[in-house]
Amino acid sequence: MFKYTVCFVKKDNEILMLNREKAPIMGVWNGVGGKIENGETPDIGARREVFEETDIEVEPFFSKGTVTWETSEGELDGIYVYLYEVDADLIYETPKKTREGILEWKSIEWILHPENLGIAEMVAQYLPVLLKKEGNYTFTYKNGQTYHS
Repeated sequence: MFKYTVCFVKKDNEILMLNREKAPIMGVWNGVGGKIENGETPDIGARREVFEETDIEVEPFFSKGTVTWETSEGELDGIYVYLYEVDADLIYETPKKTREGILEWKSIEWILHPENLGIAEMVAQYLPVLLKKEGNYTFTYKNGQTYHS
């Protein structure tokens, strides 16, 4: 089991993104998430993290997966990724300053734009798969590319 989650909350054609104030990936836009606590499953930890960081209670995920990579020591590491969809009538005004950084709704087009250098490294590679259809996915990150099955 991996230690961390990253979660994307989608409303219509936008995703709630966090510009992080702390390491890792300080100053970069990413989903919300964090560490899975003792006794939690990844699914429970992900929903808790979304609520703690946004005050939004999400229903079960639309799609999810794991992204894995090999560390410099040759060990397997990874993170659980989730996509949640919220009702189009949800009112959640942004930008919003939190203890983790700044939350803001960003268009999917902006997030995935090929010239956008402000998004976490792997997001543009696995997020389109999570957006396509419901399901569970396995992503492997190697040599700067993400592969999925």
